[in-house]
Amino acid sequence: MADKEFTYQDVAEHNTKKDLFVVIHDKIYDATKFVDEHPGGEEVMLDVGGQDATEAFEDVGHSDEARETLEQLLVGTLKRNPGDPHPKAQQSSLAPVANTSSAGMGTALYAVIFVGGLVAFGAYQYLQSQQATEA
Repeated sequence: MADKEFTYQDVAEHNTKKDLFVVIHDKIYDATKFVDEHPGGEEVMLDVGGQDATEAFEDVGHSDEARETLEQLLVGTLKRNPGDPHPKAQQSSLAPVANTSSAGMGTALYAVIFVGGLVAFGAYQYLQSQQATEA
């Protein structure tokens, strides 16, 4: 049954609690029986019902168990037609991209403060030794 092809329009007709399809990575899943069991609540499922839920599914970071459950709900694949919405491009990594552009400035500031402290300590020690030799 998983080799059946659905168009986006076909999927869009299945958007109620009693008849709920979602598209994730161009695969069609019948989430009707799962909607009440979904840990995030039925409202989350109904918000993406009859639509491409790829971005919403990946943004949450579902567990391996959730992905296994998803495979049990597979009913077909999506046949994309011109004009159908596409999910946003996925990043190559699951980890968010770190913004390191300003990190170097913070490290440099600490380095300057540390070196300045060392110079001040050295100057203090020098002055103390000079004062001791004069006395």
